[in-house]
Amino acid sequence: MQTATQIFQAIQDDPQNQTFTEQGIQPLYHTESGAEILLVSQAPSRRAQASMTFWDDASGNRLRDWMGVTKDQFYHSGKIAVLPLDFYYPGKHAYGGDLPPRKGFADKWHAPLLELMPNIKLTLLIGQYAQKYYLPQCERTLTATVDHYQDYLPDYFPLVHPSPLNYGWLHQHPWFLDNVVPDLQARVKQIIH
Repeated sequence: MQTATQIFQAIQDDPQNQTFTEQGIQPLYHTESGAEILLVSQAPSRRAQASMTFWDDASGNRLRDWMGVTKDQFYHSGKIAVLPLDFYYPGKHAYGGDLPPRKGFADKWHAPLLELMPNIKLTLLIGQYAQKYYLPQCERTLTATVDHYQDYLPDYFPLVHPSPLNYGWLHQHPWFLDNVVPDLQARVKQIIH
């Protein structure tokens, strides 16, 4: 089994990531040997890549609220790991919106990193890309997958992305805040506290 340092170096040396490495951009993810909660999402935002801090924005604030954890617990408890499907900001579509994570990236790097974290009890699948990757038999829509989240427990907990852009979705689906979030908070509290 490779060490965390060896994997990090291998990611930087991978020809697929050469452009980023040449620009001095490091892969953004977070592993903890004692992690029990894993967050899987699309890819770092441009802001996250620039600051090298994941979930340090309005989306992160909302995600922490949904999880029922403080910023200190989120970043310093040693219980939370973050593995996006791509560890680099993928850029924008010509018509706006972020590009999807690169194909094959998670296939190559998630497995060796997960070997370093044998104690994961709960994986939060944030957004449709993460859900389609880890739950190939999930529902046809994100809404249906999140609505049927109990079907994927106890290992996986599918969530809508906490972006402020999803305010409309949250307004149209009040059951998410009424039913799903309290269950998420209870499960996270059991692990972290």
